[in-house]
Amino acid sequence: QVQVVESGGGLVQPGGSLRLSCAASGTISSINIMGWSRQGAGKQRELVATITRDSTTFYEDSVKGRFTISRDNAKNTVYLQMNSLKHEDTAVYYCNFRSWEMSSRTWSDYWGQGTQVTVSS
Repeated sequence: QVQVVESGGGLVQPGGSLRLSCAASGTISSINIMGWSRQGAGKQRELVATITRDSTTFYEDSVKGRFTISRDNAKNTVYLQMNSLKHEDTAVYYCNFRSWEMSSRTWSDYWGQGTQVTVSS
């Protein structure tokens, strides 16, 4: 089992910055992908960014150039630096830890409880 805990959300003005952190603990597979998704009020959850252990990254189009995902493999921690925040970035942000299970040869997904990010003046 893997436990995932996020931190770092809050209220920020448009144009401001926030940094989210997420730590995974438990039985950690060496093959994993960490990432962030978000869900705004009345909207479906959408993928924001992902990063592999070798730091290959993916970004959703609306956050490219503004958000940066990074990770510390020694700490099993992933970060999301969010700059130039906009009203439309307001959402609950969820950390995801996707682990390759060698025994079953399948991927398992673990989610954090979510952290609220509100962009408002």
